[in-house]
Amino acid sequence: MKKLLLLIALLPAGLLAATTNTVAWPTTPLSLHGAVEVALRQNSAVRKSQADLEASYGIVVQTRAIQLPRVTGTINHTLTDQGAIEQFPFAGGIRTPDQSWNVRIQVTQSIYEGGRIDSARRTADLTRDQAVLQHQTVIADTVLAVRVNYDDALLAAQQILVQDASLELLKKELQDNQRRFEAGTVPRFNVLRAEVELANSRPRLIRARNALRIAKNNLANLLGYDVPRSIVDDIPLQLSGKLEADHSEIQLPVALAKALEQRTELAALRKAERLRKEAIVTAEAARKPSAQVFAGVGSHSSRFTQHLTKDVSGWDVGWQASWNIFDGWLVKGKVAEATALHRKSQEELDDIARRIELDVRIAHSHFIEAKEVLESQKKVQEQAEEALRLANARTEAGTGTQLDVLNAQTALTIARSTQIEALHAYSVARARLERAMGVTLKADGK
Repeated sequence: MKKLLLLIALLPAGLLAATTNTVAWPTTPLSLHGAVEVALRQNSAVRKSQADLEASYGIVVQTRAIQLPRVTGTINHTLTDQGAIEQFPFAGGIRTPDQSWNVRIQVTQSIYEGGRIDSARRTADLTRDQAVLQHQTVIADTVLAVRVNYDDALLAAQQILVQDASLELLKKELQDNQRRFEAGTVPRFNVLRAEVELANSRPRLIRARNALRIAKNNLANLLGYDVPRSIVDDIPLQLSGKLEADHSEIQLPVALAKALEQRTELAALRKAERLRKEAIVTAEAARKPSAQVFAGVGSHSSRFTQHLTKDVSGWDVGWQASWNIFDGWLVKGKVAEATALHRKSQEELDDIARRIELDVRIAHSHFIEAKEVLESQKKVQEQAEEALRLANARTEAGTGTQLDVLNAQTALTIARSTQIEALHAYSVARARLERAMGVTLKADGK
């Protein structure tokens, strides 16, 4: 489509997050570009994906936490029963206070976690990148759905025009035969036959109108519009686009190369495979010692006076380390699990690459079929119109029959319908092939 500018890749998170109000129904005919923009603001799948993207940010923050110092504060106050306080047998029988309090603030920084600190940084980056790629996948799927549903609505609208034109031809044929019957040049049979053909064509028009209603409802739902319940017939959604064929070539080798390079699903799985590899590092880190440094400042009540205002304050610094010498093979089991899941992710990566290649080959095959069908229909409509003109001329001259005219009219209707169906099939096939290739931005034909 020559004038198709798909606004994709990834919209800024702030833009999507800020757009929470439902957009009003368009007051002017909606272009495909406009439909894509509305879907990226209102579509339910895109909104849910945006929420997932924001949730992944929380996971990234949690993952990075091990790199940063921890600041903890504690405070307590204790009141002890006098009977539970032991009196010193010396120094005049002094009792310890029955109340005590303690306040402390401590900063702790991990300096060695067996490799988990650096792994946490890499894991956070991979998690963020994977979430963005998954969001881009949802956007690409939504854009494809908009393109297909938009074309479906255009096809239904064109089918109405075709059936309307067919109905007008049959009405004219009926009028001509009634006039000739009244003039005594044709039998009553011709009039009856024209009436039957006219009656048989009306259901096709009714079905075409119903197809447009359904297509509009599907498109409105995809765009996130709430259809008013008071509307029982045609929803207020007008389209300004038209079915067009972009005849630029797409070669299969190029399509395969672009798919393996650009498909966000494959890129997300590459991130997942690397995340599984980092999980092995994290699991193995439990075999190694853990060390931290700390510094704190605190104050507590004196243990040798009943006055709570008498306190002892100061600071301390130090370090601490721990090492699980034997854990009942717990770490060994976690490492084995992480290693197996990593091998599985590698298999999934190879499998999805093959599936993507298959998707591209199938989509390209459908594209070639649609292209060949479209090219085969280039002059059919013109030929059918000429055949109808000749059939009418022969009938007027008395050398043709009503059957010739009706057959020519039917052939013209079929030709018109087949042509727009071929155009629709080509447009949809191209959209699906571009999606299979991972193409998310269609240039303006320049």
